[in-house]
Amino acid sequence: MTDTTLQLEDAAIDLDAAAPTAWSPATWFAVLSMAAASFALVSAEFLPAGLLTPMARDLGISEGTAGQVVTATASVGAVTAMLSNVLIGKLNRKTVLVGLSALAIGSNILAAVATDFWLLLLGRAGLGIALSAFWALSVAVVARLVGANATGRGMAIVTLGVSLATIAAPSMGALISDWVGWRSAMAMTAGLAAIAMLLQFLSLPTLPATTSNSLADVFRLTRRRGIQLGMLAILLLMTGHFAGSVYVRPFLEHVTLLGTGPIALALLGFGIAAVIGNIAGGRMADANIHMALAATAALMAIAALALVLGGVHIGVAFGFVTLWGLAFGMAPVVLPTNLSRAAPDALEAAGSLMVTSFQVAITIGAVAGGYVVDNYGATAPLTLTAILAASTAVLALLQPRN
Repeated sequence: MTDTTLQLEDAAIDLDAAAPTAWSPATWFAVLSMAAASFALVSAEFLPAGLLTPMARDLGISEGTAGQVVTATASVGAVTAMLSNVLIGKLNRKTVLVGLSALAIGSNILAAVATDFWLLLLGRAGLGIALSAFWALSVAVVARLVGANATGRGMAIVTLGVSLATIAAPSMGALISDWVGWRSAMAMTAGLAAIAMLLQFLSLPTLPATTSNSLADVFRLTRRRGIQLGMLAILLLMTGHFAGSVYVRPFLEHVTLLGTGPIALALLGFGIAAVIGNIAGGRMADANIHMALAATAALMAIAALALVLGGVHIGVAFGFVTLWGLAFGMAPVVLPTNLSRAAPDALEAAGSLMVTSFQVAITIGAVAGGYVVDNYGATAPLTLTAILAASTAVLALLQPRN
C-alpha cells in the first residue's frame, strides 16, 4: 500500500490497477480494525433481540413497545445514511471513524443507564447514526486501504464482523442478561466499541477527504445507469431476504414440524454458512462482480424455492436453510462492491445510497413478509424470496459491463 493510494486527493480510484498480491501487516491491522468496528456496532444493533423481556419488565413497558428500540436505530439510520457524507465535509476520515466509535460508546452507555423509555430511545438513535455513517464510509475507506481491485476481499473481512455479531449478539445478550442483567449486557457493547475505537486510532492511516459531498452530488449520482441497477439489485435481493428470513423459524415449526432444539441447530447452520459466504463472496466479487451477484441471487432463490417445494422433509430443510445462509453471507460483500463499480470517483456518495437502499429494503421486506404470511400462510414469504432473488439473478446477467 503506497502513500499515493492512501491520499487519492482528487483522482478516481483506478479499477483497472492490479490488486496487490499481499497486504502489509499495517494494512491487515487497519482492515481488522474496521471489522472490529462492524462487530461492535452490529452486536449493539442486534442485542435487544435477546433482552426485550427483562428490558420491558424493568422499564415498565410492553415487549412490543420495547421492540421499538430496534425501529429507532433503523429509522434514524436511514436518514443518517443520506446526510452523513454531506455533514462530515472535509474532515479526515480517520477522525470521523474514531468519532463514530466514540458516539457508539456514549450511546450504549446512555442505553445501559436509561431510567425511562425515552432515554433508551435516544441512546439507540445515537447508535443508528454511528451505524449508518460507518457503513456509508466503509466501501470508500476499504478501497483506499487495499486498492479498488481488492475491495471485495477487504469488505469480506469487514462484513465478517456482521455475520459473527448476527450469530452471537442475540444469544449472548440473553445469557448475559440472565447472569448480570440487561443493563450490563448493554454496557458490554460499549466496551466492544471502545476496543474498536482504540484499534482504529492505532491502525488506520491518515485519510484526508478526497472530496466534499453535497446532497445534490448524492442525488446526481442516481442518474448513472450502473448506480440505478446497483440500487435495484440491493432493493430486490434484500427485500426478498428480509421478507422470508424473518419467517424461517415459523416455517420450520409449522411445515417441517421441528422442535426448538432442531430449529436452533438449523439456524446455527445458517449462521456458520453465512461466515463462509462472507469469505467466498469477497473472492468472487474481486474476480467477476456480475457473476458473483448472479450466483448470490441464484443460490438464495434456489434455497427458498427448495424449502417451499420440499421443506416438509427434515434433510431438505436443514440443507437449504444452510444454503440460504451461504447466500446471505455473500450478499453484504457482493452488493456494495457491485454498486461501487459504477462510481469509482464517488465512493462515499455511493456508500450513502447503498446504506439507504439496504434500510429501505429491510423496511419493505418486513412489511411485505408480514402481510403475505398473515394472508397466505407460512410458505408465502419464502415464495416471495425466491421470486425476488431470481429477478436479481436475471438483473445481474443483463447488467451492462463497466
